[in-house]
Amino acid sequence: MQVNVAQREITIKLVYYGPALSGKTTNLSQIHQLLPKEECGKLMTLETRNDRTLFFDLLPLSFDTPNGFKVKAKIFTVPGQVVHNATRRVVLQHTDGVAFIADSQVDEQIHNRESYKNLLENLRANRLDSKTIPIVVQFNKQDLGSILSEEDIRITWSRYSHTLFYASAIQGRGVAETFSGLLKETLSKLDAQYDLASKFAFDRDEFIRKVTGSI
Repeated sequence: MQVNVAQREITIKLVYYGPALSGKTTNLSQIHQLLPKEECGKLMTLETRNDRTLFFDLLPLSFDTPNGFKVKAKIFTVPGQVVHNATRRVVLQHTDGVAFIADSQVDEQIHNRESYKNLLENLRANRLDSKTIPIVVQFNKQDLGSILSEEDIRITWSRYSHTLFYASAIQGRGVAETFSGLLKETLSKLDAQYDLASKFAFDRDEFIRKVTGSI
């Protein structure tokens, strides 16, 4: 979290992470379409010919507190391809919360594991603690065949304490729930750490209602 007292701005950073083609950009595109336009900035993308995000997407959201502070939430995605690991590490710097977007297809589980391991490595490289930073996990592509059952997913991921979501981002299912869950966990941690309510008159629940009320 960054606080600019002179400009009376608070900036929260969220990152959507995961293997290539797992649906990170689709999640952001769906959020952008569903959010109130007055609260949502331009969705910026940079893609390759094979429709994979090369660098990152940025979706800025804003909210004004009663004492005149503007709270901004900037949402990024990282490139899924291994060759762009340096970019992933840079995008992950100073993040306040992470949504890990996994692929539900059975034959993609090795890519999920490799990407999650890479997430932990890059968090450590940025001196971020994976045990304390909010991380939610979305298993996307639930609309496809040959996918893991929710029970198998829960068993496989039971060693972690992350909240799990099930989605079909291309159909819009589970996108809002994942985003709301990430916001709640991130803001709860930041409020406890920095006392946002007292210092900045920031109402976490009101922010979440205003940002997610239309999705």
